[in-house]
Amino acid sequence: MTEIRIHGRGGQGAVIAAQMLAKALFKEGQYVQAFPAFGMERRGAPVASFVRFDKRPVRIRCEIYEPDHIIVLDPTLIAAANITAGLKRKGWILVNSDRRDRLGLPSQFRVAVVDASSIAVKNKLGTAAIPIVNTAILGAFARATGLVGLEAVLAAIQESVPVRPRENAHAARQAYDFAETL
Repeated sequence: MTEIRIHGRGGQGAVIAAQMLAKALFKEGQYVQAFPAFGMERRGAPVASFVRFDKRPVRIRCEIYEPDHIIVLDPTLIAAANITAGLKRKGWILVNSDRRDRLGLPSQFRVAVVDASSIAVKNKLGTAAIPIVNTAILGAFARATGLVGLEAVLAAIQESVPVRPRENAHAARQAYDFAETL
């Protein structure tokens, strides 16, 4: 079983990102589970979403404490929270950042970065203050990890995004092209 934890702030699309990633993985024949975790404050407050997938049915029903991979929608969370807690050695950490360095992340993890915020803003997804980066980050995740194909991600976006589906698909394609592994 592969487990992914998504860290973000309310309004960035972490919950929908988990749902779309699960849908994309399901399209590729995986059994999936996706769910969020957040408190009463949502807009701007830290949130986490979780995705599990496997070739066999997924029956575990709890938060993910030892993820295989992590997606970080807001790079300020790296310093504010222990986002690498429980991350398995050689796990991927994909960070939405305009920086092209490891962001101080430990060397035992594989790191990839993409400026999903700029991509979202250019595609008019959210605002400059709160860009909605979920579709862009999924394109980058497909590229960096190879765990899901871009076509499955694009199909999930087409089915899941009721507003601006073309712009969201374009953001995912751009992020796929611009994701950098470090």
